[in-house]
Amino acid sequence: MVVKTIPEFPVKKGEPAYKVWIFEPGWKGEIPLNFNLRQVAEQKRSPLLPGHRLCAGCAAPIVVKLASFAFRGPTIVVNATGCLEVATTVFPYTSWAVPWVHNAFENAASTASGVESAVKAMKKTGRLPYEHVDIVVFAGDGGTFDIGFQALSGMTERGHDVLYILYDNEAYMNTGIQRSGGTPKYAATTTSPAGEVIPGKPESKKPIADIMVAHRIPYVATATPAHWMDFMKKVRKGIEVNGPAFIHSLSSCDRGWRHDNAISIEVLRRAVDTCYFPLWEWTPDTGCMLTDRSLVIARNPSLKQPIEKFVEVQGRFRHLMKPENKEKLKELQEYVDKVWEDLLKRASNAPK
Repeated sequence: MVVKTIPEFPVKKGEPAYKVWIFEPGWKGEIPLNFNLRQVAEQKRSPLLPGHRLCAGCAAPIVVKLASFAFRGPTIVVNATGCLEVATTVFPYTSWAVPWVHNAFENAASTASGVESAVKAMKKTGRLPYEHVDIVVFAGDGGTFDIGFQALSGMTERGHDVLYILYDNEAYMNTGIQRSGGTPKYAATTTSPAGEVIPGKPESKKPIADIMVAHRIPYVATATPAHWMDFMKKVRKGIEVNGPAFIHSLSSCDRGWRHDNAISIEVLRRAVDTCYFPLWEWTPDTGCMLTDRSLVIARNPSLKQPIEKFVEVQGRFRHLMKPENKEKLKELQEYVDKVWEDLLKRASNAPK
């Protein structure tokens, strides 16, 4: 049955479109690529309702809401301990409008595996009246790069049909801005402070998406909420594949990254424009393919911005802009360039 509040977006003949389910079980349709996201957001109920306590400028709720616009129907959300969990479920309240499970820091993927197995069992015995019940995990970098990695690796090895979305704010923001495996090199955190002894975190960021590619699962992608159409399309692909899928979404944190809360989306755009965080997707059949803005930059290298454009607006990198750390900034640029060039070699749709 068509939900009457769904806005009408006529698809013109020859106009590019993709199929999406707005978060209203029972409605399905095609929406053109240039549809009005604000109109959809105003008229449709997200699984994450108003009233949560996430910080102004936090990108995590944007990640959740954009992902929800690509849900195809009944969905169960599993949420690891972290900013998203503690700020949306302050007892006795909740901002979640879908079945939602909270678990410890380290076992979101294990919990999702169990939920997925239960759904399969219920469908097999005819106790589930839905064609699909999708399981989506939202977890931060602490619960993914580090504490929860063992469970994540096990979930993918067993082949559970779960979409795991990492919202990566690049530190343990919930517990005091401590460094994590997702924290970039030279970023200042409370456990890797920038000073005379060390210039921030001395190690490079763990390549978590590449590690998931090495698991040979059906779908892996990177995304940001600043590139919202690209993000939504990838979420839908991750949901529709038969088996585990992983999406690594950069998620700016104005408190931990030390930038104005009004420029969160701009900071994410700069992350992509400088190739600090390229956008790509991988499947066993297609291999690695650049998407959205990163594909544009690959075809027009002059659009690539220097890493200064990304770090200059963030207090956690403020020390890199000082004359005495000029070589550190140069080293960071060389690292970003090296990773980008490697990606260009691997991407099947990059200019050769």
